[in-house]
Amino acid sequence: MIMENSTQYQEGLLERFLNYVSFDTQAKFNAKPIPSSIGQAKLAKFLQQELFALGLQQIELSKQGILTAFLPSNISPQMPTIGFISHLDTSPQCSSKHTLPEVIENYRGGDISLGVGEEFISPVYHPFLQKLINKTLVVSDGKTLLGADNKAGIAEILTALYILQQNHLSHCNIRLAFVPDKETGQGMKHFPFDKFTCDWAYCLAGEGVGSLGYENVNVATATVTLYGRNIQAGVGKDKMRNALTLACEFQKGLPAQEVPEKTERKQGFFHLESLAGDIEKVEMRYLICDFDRVSFEQRKAFLAMMIVDFNRKKRLRKKAQLSIEDQYSNMAEIIKQQPRSLQLADLAMKQCGIEPILTPIRSGYLGAKLAEKQIPCPMLFTGGYNFHSKQELTTLEGMWDAARVIVKMVQLANKLCG
Repeated sequence: MIMENSTQYQEGLLERFLNYVSFDTQAKFNAKPIPSSIGQAKLAKFLQQELFALGLQQIELSKQGILTAFLPSNISPQMPTIGFISHLDTSPQCSSKHTLPEVIENYRGGDISLGVGEEFISPVYHPFLQKLINKTLVVSDGKTLLGADNKAGIAEILTALYILQQNHLSHCNIRLAFVPDKETGQGMKHFPFDKFTCDWAYCLAGEGVGSLGYENVNVATATVTLYGRNIQAGVGKDKMRNALTLACEFQKGLPAQEVPEKTERKQGFFHLESLAGDIEKVEMRYLICDFDRVSFEQRKAFLAMMIVDFNRKKRLRKKAQLSIEDQYSNMAEIIKQQPRSLQLADLAMKQCGIEPILTPIRSGYLGAKLAEKQIPCPMLFTGGYNFHSKQELTTLEGMWDAARVIVKMVQLANKLCG
């Protein structure tokens, strides 16, 4: 039945996705309210109405914009409960305002010109494009990101629910959560864990088809504050202390090869995420990331010693300051202790004709936060690529594959655990 109506379902999936990306849900750093942007609240309310229309139960939208819902098993309440989680926001570092998506049917290969051509996506820099020939691509006009991270995941979950309900397919208990401000690390601080009880969950936020992740980086944020002394530039000799110059010097002290653009898979890194300030004061915001816990602690200690050494060498009137805050930890051990989540995803993918690709997660906020509460939460693919950039894209076929895997998992759960 699903395959007979696959064209109809794919059209509905694409329509959902294009609708969702029209919401400006860019997260904002240092915003006091949560969600940090009005668009996230609007999208949450829109999804709430969709869930009502699909007949879900226990639909609740918190004042922080966290949307949760429940679909009971149509076989038995004793069936396992599986959760699915995605985030509402897009990257705070790339605009999502007035996103204008373009659908490219039957991609023939070669460069993809975005909008008027100031931005383009080339297989020279993105070899994965060779695998997407003859597929239906969705890209932006090059002025904003597309929003596949994470609106593709949301569209896939809603499409899977629609298929289940329309075809009266047997399924286990299903819990849903759509969370704001994942990208700033604020959304899960208000997550209603008591309303998201499940045996395990899946985060729909991975990239290429087949990607399945259960190991993520340990992450901490570090803020380095540097102070200078301003004076009129014409008489600045031996008097001015430029905090911007100090920031450049401090950055040079970090290992040049241990940055996101020089590392991959399980290699740890330091990431200078933002630098703001002037001659008098500069704040540098870093992400400290490593899969290995010992190496992670060593990276934090290294940064702390850098501050001590910097203060000693520069003899600053007002010393440089450092604050470090752990954000989340590697969820691998929790999933290894409760492997059914991986087993089910692996089986469902294979039955859908998709070869699982175990992929280290170089982020993983949502799943890691659930793992802290002993809820295993591997990351599933969405079919998207180049997240957080104007070159972001997704494929309709990849999104459809993800929706099919969701449907298959909630059906197989009855057999795997029933």
